[in-house]
Amino acid sequence: MDNKKDVKGFLEFVYEFYKSMKAHEITLVYEGEITHQITKAFTSLTESNMAKEDEPGTVQRKVFHVMVECLQNISKHADDFTSSDFLFSGRGIFLVSKGENEYSVTTGNAVENSRIEDLTKMLENINRMDKEELKLLYKKQMKEGRLSDKGGAGLGFIDIKRKTGRDLEYHFLPISNDTSFFLLTSTIGRDE
Repeated sequence: MDNKKDVKGFLEFVYEFYKSMKAHEITLVYEGEITHQITKAFTSLTESNMAKEDEPGTVQRKVFHVMVECLQNISKHADDFTSSDFLFSGRGIFLVSKGENEYSVTTGNAVENSRIEDLTKMLENINRMDKEELKLLYKKQMKEGRLSDKGGAGLGFIDIKRKTGRDLEYHFLPISNDTSFFLLTSTIGRDE
């Protein structure tokens, strides 16, 4: 930062960011490349925090499982654009928030617009299914699922819905004519 005005503006941003995090009950936020080490660090930190607060073991396991699936989703599927200066190239955002009755895990990463239709169909299909249908779909995808060029067959999404019992909330925000920002929120009840 070159001058006092820039420093003051940045510090004001930090304070506003802090207030926004508190208002939305965000306990963890990260932006950047998702690696195995990052996944391990975040899951350990969150487990430790939940254990300190005497969160039931079933809730801890569900939050842990959803976090791992979501982080792997960004790691494997965030589109890596060829332009090295592209703002979202191969990166993602990861947030964990804790409300009175639930935890929410939100991820976001850039995807090519050509993938939106397939992703939407897959997520809508998963959201329509009940527990037994999800179990059958999971087994079917394990046996014969068509893997994408990045190794996914939607197993992570299926597994998150099975573990949480709740619909996957998602949204695509346009970035350009070719890309959008894919946001996914998974919610885990604290009393289930």
